[in-house]
Amino acid sequence: MNIKDLHTQEKPVSAISLFKSEFGNATAIKILQGETLKEHITKTPALLICMEGKAVFENEKGIKETLLAGDFVAIEPMVKHWVVGIIESQLILIK
Repeated sequence: MNIKDLHTQEKPVSAISLFKSEFGNATAIKILQGETLKEHITKTPALLICMEGKAVFENEKGIKETLLAGDFVAIEPMVKHWVVGIIESQLILIK
C-alpha cells in the first residue's frame, strides 16, 4: 500500500490514522497546495516528516521550517503550531 492511497477524498487537509499502539501513533496527513492545517497544540512531543511535496511548518515561537521530501521537524508540546502546503504535500506525524 502507498501513503497516497489512504487519502481517497480531495479535502483541503486530510488526516488518516496510519498506526496506533499503546506507545504512540502515526498519522498520514495530506495538505493540498495553498491550504493550511490550522493552528493547534499537541500535549505530547511529536515528529513531522515530509514524504513528498513542500510544506512550511510554523509555531508561535517564531520557528519557520520549509519541509521538502525527507525533511522533518520536532514539534514541542504545548506550543501553538500550523502547517501550510506550498504544493500538495504528504506528511507523517508521529506521536
